[in-house]
Amino acid sequence: MCIRDSINAEYGGGFDSVMEAIEGYKTTKQIMQAGEEGREVSKGATVTVHATGVVKETNTKFWSTKDPGQKPFTYQAGVGGVITGWDQGCLGMKVGEVRMLDIPAEEGYGANGFPAWGIPPGGTLLFTLECLTIH
Repeated sequence: MCIRDSINAEYGGGFDSVMEAIEGYKTTKQIMQAGEEGREVSKGATVTVHATGVVKETNTKFWSTKDPGQKPFTYQAGVGGVITGWDQGCLGMKVGEVRMLDIPAEEGYGANGFPAWGIPPGGTLLFTLECLTIH
């Protein structure tokens, strides 16, 4: 099963909808599941998410917090602690929201990739993020 089919099955379709631009960036986003009303992820917020990363060109998962032995990932949003596409792509999320990010290499791991994780040079990344908490 390709990543699009698996995402559509898990979240009831929507992956093939038009991705939205993130102003000033090449990364695009698609809301797969709406979040709750209330606080949004903003620069400097401490956010905990479930995340699954796939190399778009090979349809290969390289990391998921939902895999056995893994746990949700916590980071500070919008301050450069994660790759640029993720850092900017998470802004505005709400608790419970599931968002797909399509991150080109220059806003991911770049021309060198991240071979230790199976990310090839120039690899495009698809991340599914589920916002669990915002502090």
